[in-house]
Amino acid sequence: MKENMTFELPDTYIDGMDRKILAVLLSNGRISYTDLAKEIGLSRVAVQARINALIEEGVIERFTAVINPDKIGITVSAFFNVEVEPQYLQQVAGALSDQPGITSLYHMTGPSKLHMHGLFQNNQEMELFLKEKLYTLQGIMSVDCQVLITRYKSRMGMRL
Repeated sequence: MKENMTFELPDTYIDGMDRKILAVLLSNGRISYTDLAKEIGLSRVAVQARINALIEEGVIERFTAVINPDKIGITVSAFFNVEVEPQYLQQVAGALSDQPGITSLYHMTGPSKLHMHGLFQNNQEMELFLKEKLYTLQGIMSVDCQVLITRYKSRMGMRL
């Protein structure tokens, strides 16, 4: 029998009503305050005040559109593990975070210091990025690249 595993933040961060608001926003970030209020049983003013507080506290970082890369001609999705000499880590991370094709960049434990994801129009654009941007950075020790074949699930935001 499989247990339903859920992670919940301590109530000191957000309360049950905030969780309801966040759950609705995760499924429809464009919902109006009025419609959201009707859905969860609060007034529009109360919903707006709670959302503003969640933004102010940094719980909600931003609102954005999620775009399907295939629909706009971006056909290569790749994940990179980049090992960097420790003294160059911040410098390399700064340079890579400025690259428009890099969608996420993380400092990780283990032999690979940086893990990143990139989207490219085609293999030639990715190759150009590797040769002209990544491999030229001082402190790069090794690069492992894996190209995505099939996306089965992609999650924006987080589970509540």
